[in-house]
Amino acid sequence: MITGTVNADFEPLISISIRRVNGEVLTQEAIVDTGFNGWLSLPPDAIAELNLKWKRRGRAILGDGSECVFSVYEAVVVWDGALRTIPVDEAGSEPLVGMSLMEGYQLTIQVAEDGYVELRKDDQT
Repeated sequence: MITGTVNADFEPLISISIRRVNGEVLTQEAIVDTGFNGWLSLPPDAIAELNLKWKRRGRAILGDGSECVFSVYEAVVVWDGALRTIPVDEAGSEPLVGMSLMEGYQLTIQVAEDGYVELRKDDQT
């Protein structure tokens, strides 16, 4: 199970641990974003600090209908106690956890400042 809290802006936050190439782990707060169908997005400075491996270019249609092109990297994250290799989209925003990373989990959010956020593995997947 993964837990977090809702901040004063009503953003659901969880901590995600990302491994550097040398094996050290960087723990980063990330917003749970149900409107993002990717895995994880990180800003350029975090990607540089982690020295993530570039994989390819990606394209996305944003909420306002515009299209953007971005770099996609590869990272190893600790997700619910297990190591997972996932794609990471470079974005000039706060770190976001997307629906692809949360696949197979039930998301519960208590929508209130300091409310709880819980991701629980769905036993039916």
